[in-house]
Amino acid sequence: MQCDYFDAGVCRSCTLMGVEYDAQLAGKVAHAESLLSPWADAMWLPPMTSRPEAFRNKAKMVVGGTVDAPTLGILDGDRRGVDLRGCGVLAEGLRAALPPIAAFITLARLEPYDVPARRGELKNVLLTESPDGRLMLRFVLRSTESLARIRKHLPALLDALPQLAVVSVNLLPEHKAVLEGEVEVPLTADESLAMRLDDVVLHLRPGSFFQTNTDVAADLYHQARAWVDELAPASVWDLYCGVGGFALHVAGPGRRVLGIETSAPAVESARLSAAEAGLADVAFEVGDATAVGGADAPDAVIVNPPRRGLGPELCATLEASSVGAVVYSSCNAVSLARDLAAMPSLRPRRIRVFDMFPQTEHYEVMVLLERVS
Repeated sequence: MQCDYFDAGVCRSCTLMGVEYDAQLAGKVAHAESLLSPWADAMWLPPMTSRPEAFRNKAKMVVGGTVDAPTLGILDGDRRGVDLRGCGVLAEGLRAALPPIAAFITLARLEPYDVPARRGELKNVLLTESPDGRLMLRFVLRSTESLARIRKHLPALLDALPQLAVVSVNLLPEHKAVLEGEVEVPLTADESLAMRLDDVVLHLRPGSFFQTNTDVAADLYHQARAWVDELAPASVWDLYCGVGGFALHVAGPGRRVLGIETSAPAVESARLSAAEAGLADVAFEVGDATAVGGADAPDAVIVNPPRRGLGPELCATLEASSVGAVVYSSCNAVSLARDLAAMPSLRPRRIRVFDMFPQTEHYEVMVLLERVS
């Protein structure tokens, strides 16, 4: 893939830009194989590939420039805005929506936040696209000062972008390097974006986690479903379940599924999806993933932790439990290898790399572990 921004040196976020895709993929597989070499008897399945461009379903754009000439992209070394509206890894629907959003910033007089001066209101624009082309838009603001103007001019934006399903304002009053704050103000009747993946519909609320690459996320869910169906467990727990992607995909007749997640809004979304699908044996709870274990431990567990991995406590809990199998989906093979070493009774049987993030060194890897006596 060729990128004018990368060639000009204005954005180097895609560290593998210009490297042939096959070489990128081979490097990721080699990296995973090196880290997971202590489990040499595991079967490696062929890597799951991605489109090398236009694969990202979300745009996290820092707002810079001025009210009359806003930039949507990143900040340079001097903390000034660099416009990246033509970024080639963004889905086409996202790129097409960015110019009308920039025009709305001018119309509603949303002053971009000046990081060096600590002045201004609009910090970030967060945009997500569903598989059917619907959009969720979030304006990250310093305060509610411009909220009335956004509401006043919102009809014009909805006319310009009829695919907008969810619009909200997120409040981030602090001066710190994060994308969003804790307070969300809905501006549309719909507060969740429906993400349809074949026979499963996930409801994504503002701030909820969903994989960056929709096609590869579907591949992840399908692989987990295939492995779980093969094992045929009567009970499954999905830890770090988010909006319920894995839990809803592995649900089936006679199988009890429980998803556990710390985010209450994500759990609410997952419950809505389960109810719409009529899945009476699927439940979701707000709680700590380390609660698994004891006499009520399930037959199988799915884990999809953040980059830091499961950590010593949960690894020890799983190791000491009666759980017979674990499907581990990881975005960091370094922490994955550390966690696997901490659970010697759960032996990796199959491993597969999923290229969730083309043009970068990052990837997902999924491992099927089964308990050995």
